[in-house]
Amino acid sequence: MDAQLYETEHIQKLITSGKKLILAGDEAVLKKLPRGNWIAGTIPYFMDKDGGKFSKEMIYATVLPDYIYEYNIVVYNQEQLQNVYKDAYTNGFSVIILPGSSDIHYSFSLNSPKYPNFAVRPLVGWVAGTDLDEVGMKEPKVFDGVDPMGFEDSAVVMHVGLPPSKVVDIDIVNIFEPGDGDELRFPVDGFFAKDVIVNGERKNFAEYIRENNIDTKLPLVADTYGTMVNTSFQRVEEHRVFFYAPVFADTTYRIAKPFNDYVQEFEQMTPDGLGEKTFFSCNCILNYLYAELEGKQTIGFTGPVTFGEVAYQLLNQTMVYLTIDEN
Repeated sequence: MDAQLYETEHIQKLITSGKKLILAGDEAVLKKLPRGNWIAGTIPYFMDKDGGKFSKEMIYATVLPDYIYEYNIVVYNQEQLQNVYKDAYTNGFSVIILPGSSDIHYSFSLNSPKYPNFAVRPLVGWVAGTDLDEVGMKEPKVFDGVDPMGFEDSAVVMHVGLPPSKVVDIDIVNIFEPGDGDELRFPVDGFFAKDVIVNGERKNFAEYIRENNIDTKLPLVADTYGTMVNTSFQRVEEHRVFFYAPVFADTTYRIAKPFNDYVQEFEQMTPDGLGEKTFFSCNCILNYLYAELEGKQTIGFTGPVTFGEVAYQLLNQTMVYLTIDEN
């Protein structure tokens, strides 16, 4: 598939030629683009064919193949977003971009499993972010190809219809699995926790982390019907712990099992031979940082490095990819 980093001038030509695009780049370059059939989110970190890269000048583009003629770009507010699965094409997929640390980001993270028709149709995407040096000073934004100012608290979605001869699959590469430590549960859903229930005993979670020398580069992992779902640590304060995705009260977690080589683990977990079938992929900013991926390749997968990944629901510290194959 046609997906890589381009100079802004090349993206402008693709847009004016009528191409349908999913874009990622710095806010300043995205605002220079002409109106057209595209959606975008802000981020200056990428996995390119030569490895991890930081750029505020280039734009990563996923170009929809010419055989895709049915599509619909929708801007959703918080209330409307529950319709994202209902609005999808019967045979196709949807790509969502959410602005990081926004109310709609938090709402989607907590509520998407309860949306009507959840996971009935493929939904993939990512959470827009900023230069890490600008976190808290500059808001992530998403764009719908029409409004040049973008949106700070709406989601943009491109619903894509496929010909009957095509079939889609979404998968993740998650190098983490639950360790053999304590069983952890939380009293309430949320992006932060004061207390944790450790093997049935209630404790302050921040104190538990300090007393047990927990490595917070390792996420919490829940085995959800055979799928490992990560919740990554954002920061530990004196009495509270903050996460990049919510914990859920009805879920059992364990700290992830440690390993020696981040990149080697990715290589071993990544399926061979996907090649041209891979239409879209994205990788987590925490993987980029902790594995020191700048300049390193990850098995040929390219795409934005994001503040969260979506494969039906919000994920952390994973690589998400979507393939299109013959039916």
